[in-house]
Amino acid sequence: MQQQLQPACVSQVLDLLKLEANAILQTADRLRPDQVQRAIDALTVCSGKVILIGVGKSGIVGRKIAATLTSTGTHAIYLHPADALHGDLGIVTSQDVAIALSNSGETDELLAILPYLKQRRVPIIAIVGNPHSTLSRAADATLDASVDQEACPFNLAPTTSTTVALAIGDAIAMTLMQVKALTPEDFAINHPAGRLGKRLTLRVQDLMLNEPKTTTVRPTATWLEVLQQITIGGAGALSVVDEADRLIGIITDGDLRRWIQKIDPRQLHTLNAGIMMTKNPTVVSPDLLAYDALQLMENRPSQISVLPIVDQDQQYLGLIRLHDIIRSGL
Repeated sequence: MQQQLQPACVSQVLDLLKLEANAILQTADRLRPDQVQRAIDALTVCSGKVILIGVGKSGIVGRKIAATLTSTGTHAIYLHPADALHGDLGIVTSQDVAIALSNSGETDELLAILPYLKQRRVPIIAIVGNPHSTLSRAADATLDASVDQEACPFNLAPTTSTTVALAIGDAIAMTLMQVKALTPEDFAINHPAGRLGKRLTLRVQDLMLNEPKTTTVRPTATWLEVLQQITIGGAGALSVVDEADRLIGIITDGDLRRWIQKIDPRQLHTLNAGIMMTKNPTVVSPDLLAYDALQLMENRPSQISVLPIVDQDQQYLGLIRLHDIIRSGL
């Protein structure tokens, strides 16, 4: 039987969350504006990369900050100090800026790399828990990430301190994002697999069924030919084109069924695509965003499940289905 969580444990979880939240609030008051400005200035004019450096839990925080910077328009990488001392320092250039993370500010592996960063004239921004440490004194800008107490009951495990360091990194990344005037479209380019990225980058031409031979008929095609071609194409619709392959209409499964039901069986031989088609149908261009095509299909009194795609000369290019747009993850 699963053991029930005691009220005291619940209270402790909530108290520790408040402890970390309050530590972030205190950091906002503790940070020196001149040091924050120096850090942002150095990062804004950086023409190279932002190098995140840290060991242990600080290294993990550094990796996350590097990922956030990169995804929001600032080229950043994580560099482990030990690897740097064994050859990886070659990725660092004088155009880069380093952000060094350490709670104590006295991490041996981190301090060992500082002289080599200085030799390359790399500005150093310290996110450090001890503003009087060796790292802080060596830095060009110091961001005070000190905390009064870790969430750990022994005040040992990096918890509150890493939360504060991560929050400072997020604040820096979001500030740079605004300074660089990153747009949602710019953000989407770096997130093509996410829903926002797809909405702002995926286009009709990426999803269209571009096999005109299986999705078109001439207006003289009989109802039986239309039926056969719809079955072969599998799109649930056919585009009707003229001799120059310009779109003149569309026939859906529903159109075909309704016409067959309402016509006198003795007149079936007269039923053709030109009669059954919907003239001047709603169309889209290949470079239209797929999300906009989805809205065009859904935001109307009667939803449609397929749209013909044409170029600026009404030349037929293919079909796009509602099913394919939804399946893409929009």
